[in-house]
Amino acid sequence: MIYVVIAFLWVSTCLYLILGGAGVVELFSKKDFKERTQKIMYNSIGPIWEANHMWLIIAIVILFVGFPKVYADVSNYLHIPLVLMLLGIIARGTSFTFRNYDVIKDEWHKLYAVIFTYSSVVTPMFLGIIAGSIVSGSIDDNATNFLDAYIYSWLSWFNVSVGIFTVIICAFLASVYSIQSVKKEGDKIKLRKRAKIYTTLIFVAGALVFLVSIWKEIPLFNWITDQIYGYIAVVLATLSILLLIIDLNKGKDKFTKIYGALIVMMILFAASYSHFPNLVLFKDGSTLSLLDDFGAESTINMLAWALLLGSIFILPFFFYLMYSFNKKQKI
Repeated sequence: MIYVVIAFLWVSTCLYLILGGAGVVELFSKKDFKERTQKIMYNSIGPIWEANHMWLIIAIVILFVGFPKVYADVSNYLHIPLVLMLLGIIARGTSFTFRNYDVIKDEWHKLYAVIFTYSSVVTPMFLGIIAGSIVSGSIDDNATNFLDAYIYSWLSWFNVSVGIFTVIICAFLASVYSIQSVKKEGDKIKLRKRAKIYTTLIFVAGALVFLVSIWKEIPLFNWITDQIYGYIAVVLATLSILLLIIDLNKGKDKFTKIYGALIVMMILFAASYSHFPNLVLFKDGSTLSLLDDFGAESTINMLAWALLLGSIFILPFFFYLMYSFNKKQKI
C-alpha cells in the first residue's frame, strides 16, 4: 500500500504543476496584447482554477499523514520558502478570483491583475527552490546557527536555478494550453510564437540548472543517466518537444496540450526517479526515504484506501469538469 500512497503523492504534485502558471504569460505579454492575454488566460484556466488547488492539498495531506518525519523536517528547515510560496498561492488565487468575478472594473481591478501576475512568478519560483533544496543536499540537519539551518538550506545558486526553471515550465504550459481556447487566427499565431519562445527558454533554463549543478558538484547528470528509465524519460521528453514544435510550425493544435504535459512529466520523472526512494537528501549524506521513513503501517493502509476510494468519487467529476469547459465557446 505504500506504493499507492507514493504514486498519489507524485501524481498530485505533477498535476498541480501542470495545471497552473498563467500569470507568468500575462506578466511578459506585450502591452498591446496584455488585456487580450488576460481574457485568454481566464478562458483557458478559469473553469478549473479553484479545483486545481486540490492537488496541492492532497500532496500536503499525504506528507503530513503518511510521512510525518519528512513533513516535519521539510517544514522546519524550509519554513521561509514554504511560507513565501503559500503567500503567493493565496495572493494568486484570491486576486485571480476578484479580478475575474468583480463586476466593477476600476483601479482595484488593475491592482488585482498586478498581484496575480507577480504572485504567479513568486509561487513557482519558491516551489522550484523548495524542490531543489530537498534533493541538492543543501539542508544541514547538523546546523548550529540560524543562517546555516534556515537560510543557506534553500538560498543557493542551484536552488534558485531550479526555481527559474520551474517558472519557465509554468509559463510554457500556460502558453501551450491557451492556444486551443481562442478562435481568432491572429491570437493563435501570437500564442504559438509565445509557446515556441518558452520552449526555447526551457532548454536555456535547463542548461543553466545543469551548469550550476556541475559547478556545485551536484550529481544531477548522473541521476538522469544512471538507469535506463532516465534515458527513456529524456527520449520521450525530447520527442514530445520535437512533435510540439512541428505542430506549432504547421499551425496544428490538436495534441499540443498532451505534448506539453508529457514534456513536464518526463522531466520530473527523470529528475526524481534515480534517487528514489530517497526524497530528502541532507548535507551530511543522510537521507529521508519514502520506503523507510513513513508512518505506522495501519496509517499507510488507511491513507491508501482513502486515496483510492476518494479518487473514484473525485477524479471522474474533475475530468468531466475539464471536458465540459473544453467544449465551451472559444473567445
